[in-house]
Amino acid sequence: MKNLLITGGCGFIGTNFIRYLLKDTRFRGRVINVDKLTYAGNPENLLDIEKRFKKRYRFIRADICNRKLMDSIFNEFEIDSVCHFAAETHVDRSIYSSSSFIRTNVMGTHVLLELTRKYSDRIELFHHISTDEVYGSLGEQGSFSEASPYRPNNPYSATKAASDHLVRAYHRTYGIPVTISNCSNNYGPYQFPEKFIPLMILNVLEEKPLPIYGDGKHIRDWLYVTDHCRAVWSIMNSGRIGETYTIGGGAEIQNLTLAEMICNLVDRIKGRKNKSKRLITFVKDRPGHDRRYSMDFSKIRRELGWKPSEDIESGLNKTIRWYMENMEWVNRVRKGQYRKWIRLHYSERLKQRG
Repeated sequence: MKNLLITGGCGFIGTNFIRYLLKDTRFRGRVINVDKLTYAGNPENLLDIEKRFKKRYRFIRADICNRKLMDSIFNEFEIDSVCHFAAETHVDRSIYSSSSFIRTNVMGTHVLLELTRKYSDRIELFHHISTDEVYGSLGEQGSFSEASPYRPNNPYSATKAASDHLVRAYHRTYGIPVTISNCSNNYGPYQFPEKFIPLMILNVLEEKPLPIYGDGKHIRDWLYVTDHCRAVWSIMNSGRIGETYTIGGGAEIQNLTLAEMICNLVDRIKGRKNKSKRLITFVKDRPGHDRRYSMDFSKIRRELGWKPSEDIESGLNKTIRWYMENMEWVNRVRKGQYRKWIRLHYSERLKQRG
């Protein structure tokens, strides 16, 4: 992997993956980060990386649905591997309006697969990042695995399921070397403030209401983002071509219990006397809200030796402290100030590329 294309690298998981790849691994190739910079894409997350790794990191603002532009990137940078993070991801937004999800998650993936097929003489791997939500909802027992049937219950998960099927079909039909990973809910540094865990952390810090859907008993399996990055890199280096790997954090917990845990941890750090739980507020449940997710990651543990290094408490402690130490970043994101910075910083690059 001399020239690795990472799509969606300015988003939450993509940001963490690039930071992990360039700072904490033996990877010595070049990273070409392509991101459209929608509401959650923030190139400020990687400014220090851009300065430190000038010869090995390049950011290009581009829409993966723009085949002509993406073709020029594949050609100019002699792309030989792809790690595909780029996606519209927020379930609530997909319920409100699904068209952008269909465009990016399905059509954008199709463009990348077609270009991978075009340059198949040099492409070593196409790794596709997906989600546990494609499997639908579980009952009280059992876990999702690589053999679980697809049963998406909202527009977001339906588009991710479609993209998974496209990737698998291109492998079987055209022989493209692919791997797929389906992960559980991620959390950690640089996550957009509207997501559940950063929203709870920030609202507790600011003593604002903590909105919990329905009865708060929906269960998710939480995965610290750096553990996810380690898993993806392990798959890309040692995973079997054509295979899917499910990645879980081994941390199933009810939303209400998780919110209470965040309250307790923040109160302990801030020296409060366990008063934040009073902020919990139940709100009307959202449509198609899956009840429980759980991931069986025995395959990746057995084949690649991967397992999570963070449990939910250690991961939350790290995440809470990161947000407390980076409130300037939070405030810029909330106010949309980074959008103005993007326009100014990348205007010349956009002009050059048309």
